[in-house]
Parts: sequence; structure tokens; C-alpha cells
Amino acid sequence: MYILLFFIAHWFLSLFSQTFFLHRYCSHKMFSLSPFWEKFFYFFTFITQGSSFLNPRAYAIMHKMHHAYSDTEKDPHSPHFFRDVWQMTMRTKDIYLNYAKYGAEPEKPFRGNYPEWKALDKFSDSWVVRIGFGVLYFLFYLIFAPSYWLFLLLPIHFFMGPVQGAIVNWCGHKYGYSNFDNHDHSKNTVPLDFFLMGELMQNNHHKSPNAVNFRKRWFELDPTYPLIVVMKWFGIVQMRKN
Repeated sequence: MYILLFFIAHWFLSLFSQTFFLHRYCSHKMFSLSPFWEKFFYFFTFITQGSSFLNPRAYAIMHKMHHAYSDTEKDPHSPHFFRDVWQMTMRTKDIYLNYAKYGAEPEKPFRGNYPEWKALDKFSDSWVVRIGFGVLYFLFYLIFAPSYWLFLLLPIHFFMGPVQGAIVNWCGHKYGYSNFDNHDHSKNTVPLDFFLMGELMQNNHHKSPNAVNFRKRWFELDPTYPLIVVMKWFGIVQMRKN
């Protein structure tokens, strides 16, 4: 029971950080945050993603490129140029690290307008920190796992952010249906989308990339959007005026 709860909590908290902070805020600025809340969610993303923390600057650059070059050869992670999800993920990793470690400057349209916290970025990228999170995950399983086969879940904990990103990038441009002709292969993968908190409504999102609600039809659900509405009620976010 403890292992199941821990896995579910880690999965959805990491996913919330990715869709709310990295995707909707850092990449698209669908809403605004005060300096305090920006730092809060920056740190929250670090804690919840843990060993697989994704640098917000590098994530935003890559995601802007993905929209600009969707399903072309310049797309950082279109599944239509790779034979399997592993090959796509390795290519994405190389591009991500190039920007995360300032190995290259992005093209001018993809520069700026993303949050940076260089001290936390440097700290989070330390192997001591990443391995430290991994050790904590291992110790939790060592204490609470009733069967050793459950340790097979540990690699997902270690690479939670990239695993979730790989599922979204692969499935969201290969499987499902399209509401709109976006001149790419973006799809809505419902009902699997519920377990990715709206991230698999790629076709809707590519049609309206600045719309905070990814839902377009009555049977679709974006689980993250109601959470953002609640945060708006409490004054945590201010919605963007399109």
C-alpha cells in the first residue's frame, strides 16, 4: 500500500510540475506568477521531480522549438523520424543537455521569457543531489516494499520527468484522433490523457498553444485546468488575456 501511494504521489506531483510550471508557465506563459510564486513552483518542481529534475530554461527552449517545427526534421522530438521511443528520447536528451549546460545558444525566437534560477539549477544538476534522491527512493522501497519485484518500479522514479515527457512526445504525435488540421501529426490520446493530466491532448494544444484549458470537446477532460482555476481564485495565478 505504501509503495503504491508513493508511486502515485510521485507520478502525479512530478507530472503536475511538468504540465503546470514547465509547460504552461515557463514555455507558454499562459498565466502569470508573482516573483514569490515563481520561485515557489520552481523549487516545488525540483523537489517533486527529484533525480530527474528538468531545467526550466532548457525545457522552454525545446518546447518552443517543438511548436515552431512540429513534426519536421527540426522538431527536437517528433516520433516520425525515429524507429522507437528510446532513439527519440536519446536525441531529445542530447539537445536538452546542450541548452541546459549552455553548450549552444538557441535561435533568436526561442531566447528569453523563461524563468531562471541559476543557483538552484547548478545545485540540482549535481550528481550528488541526483544520486541522493535516488538513494532516498531506494531506501523507501527497502523499508516498505513487501515484494522485491516492486523494485522494478525504481527506474521510473529515477527518470520520472523524461519518462513522462517520452510518453507525451511519442503517443501525442502517433496515437489517437485529431479535432483540427494543424499541418502536423499531433493527436489527442483519450482516455490515456487523464493519467498525463491533459498533456496528451496534443492536437488541441497545437491548435491553440496559448489556451490554458486543453479541452475542446464535451467528452475531453484537462485535469490540470480546474487546479489552475482554483489557484486563480486564491490569487496565486493571474490568467493571460489573449
